[in-house]
Amino acid sequence: MKKMHDWQKHLRFGIMVAILLLIWIGFHFATDSAFLSARNLSNLMRQMSVTGLVAIGMVLVIVAGQIDLSVGSGVALVGGAAAILYVHHDFPPALTILAALGLGAAMGLIQGTLVAYLRIPAFIVTLGGMMAFRGALWSVTQSISIHLPEGFFRTFGSAYLPKPLGWALAGLAVAITISAFFWRRQSRLRYGLPAHGALFTAAQAALVSALILLFMAVMNSYQGVPLPVLILLVLTLLMSFVASGLSFGRGVYAIGGNPDAAYLSGIAVKRHLLGVFVILGLLVGVAGLTLTSWVGSATPEAGQLLELDAIAACVIGGASLMGGRGQVPGAILGALIMASLDNGMSLMNLDPFWQLVVKGCVLVAAVYIDILTRRRSG
Repeated sequence: MKKMHDWQKHLRFGIMVAILLLIWIGFHFATDSAFLSARNLSNLMRQMSVTGLVAIGMVLVIVAGQIDLSVGSGVALVGGAAAILYVHHDFPPALTILAALGLGAAMGLIQGTLVAYLRIPAFIVTLGGMMAFRGALWSVTQSISIHLPEGFFRTFGSAYLPKPLGWALAGLAVAITISAFFWRRQSRLRYGLPAHGALFTAAQAALVSALILLFMAVMNSYQGVPLPVLILLVLTLLMSFVASGLSFGRGVYAIGGNPDAAYLSGIAVKRHLLGVFVILGLLVGVAGLTLTSWVGSATPEAGQLLELDAIAACVIGGASLMGGRGQVPGAILGALIMASLDNGMSLMNLDPFWQLVVKGCVLVAAVYIDILTRRRSG
């Protein structure tokens, strides 16, 4: 039964990859080859990084059976607060970054406490947070944009990795990928669990390694890997380890699958729920810094509807809004699909309202597919 579930998961991931490729091919022809240019793909990856940073935290919240509607306002508030500290109070960049991360964690801590310990529904708590954080942003910025001067903070979201360093990291990533695939196979064999054959494992490792090298070749054919994309990749690996390699992550999945059974089995449900909101808050802090430094200013309108993109990314990537199911890599794939739709429709000069219509329909369709999948598996 478990093996069948794994095949279903791989099949869904493969279908999402196929859909992404179809979207890319469609926009390639619709934009006279502009979409798949190295420059636009670099911009697409940078654009996706903000949604991706939020989505890799949101997926654990959704797996735990919760939701967070405040992330868009939280990203804007963190960015606005960081800009004020850096521009108006002359905070050094390192202290500004720490303060922004602390603010993000504090927002997650407050909301997580209300959800986990006071048992207020997450929908209500984070809906209130969405309004409160946006109001706080308007207050601290006086509803005006704060422009960042040139310097380290400005380059945080716009810098590129040197090309030789990029290739070196790609080589390291390939080596780690190959080792990880075979280590996982040997580990399953050691404990008497079913495992793929050596040839199939080698083919999987070769495919992932080829994709890593292709990604680096495309990025280096322009100006290199954007720094926010590198940050996203590192944090994605970290969050994947937290979700699947630590007892905390396994506890989150258990809570989302059956909270009562998780409690009876000794899992600290309240602490786990608080933990996923704090982790998401930290990632909101990183996303707020990234967005503000990339745009070059903190604006009162920043982060609007980012929660829609993040939730849609998680659901498209296989997460269930009922809890208990979802993967960090799937959230990244979903974020890439959402960013591709945004980017491609902008290149086609479609009216903004069409972009909202399409993204809303994509979200509804993804949830409907999840409902159908649960009915058939149930």
